[in-house]
Amino acid sequence: MAKPSDKAAALALTPVSHDIETRLDAYVELLMQWQAKTNLVASSTLPNLWTRHISDSLQLLTLAPDAKIWIDLGSGGGFPGVVLACALVERSNAMVHLVERNTKKAAFLREALRITGTAGTVHLADIEDYVDSFTGAVDCVTARAVAPLHQLVGFAAPLVTKGATALLMKGQDVDTELTEATKYWKFTPRLHSSLTGQGWIVALDGIERRTTSARQPK
Repeated sequence: MAKPSDKAAALALTPVSHDIETRLDAYVELLMQWQAKTNLVASSTLPNLWTRHISDSLQLLTLAPDAKIWIDLGSGGGFPGVVLACALVERSNAMVHLVERNTKKAAFLREALRITGTAGTVHLADIEDYVDSFTGAVDCVTARAVAPLHQLVGFAAPLVTKGATALLMKGQDVDTELTEATKYWKFTPRLHSSLTGQGWIVALDGIERRTTSARQPK
């Protein structure tokens, strides 16, 4: 069960309107219900769910204050995708595309969007297949706890090429992951320290594949 003091700390860190808070409350309640039968987040993080997951997700909005169309890769339990959808209700014409390959998690995400009354679409698909076939406009692409950075950069590349900014959430070992990723990709990262102390956000505006002789591992 999430602690009330943790919610207060999270909202002090990343303030939201009463309307958005109400939507987030509904999302958290649903997540707790589903968590009993479907592993959506690590159980050890539940007492600090608001700071560990919700506030951690909300901070992305400050890095892309004008972005309206978001794609969240590997949405899982909805972080950051559903949280972003809740917060974006105050931006006209905003939309979040949530990409998830797991059927049960995709069902949860659809229900989360429904009960929060937010603008989003769940895509039951592999990430690579989705990004290769995506044809619409996109402002930001996000991912959290999905894959090693070198794979995430590859997933994001087709969308960044179309003009999106990638905001990739990584842990404390970001330097090691960046070193590995630069073996296969050319990019100039902007690193933002997480407000919640959980790691780093790697922002990318341009991605190029290195020579084909350096094959990217799967």
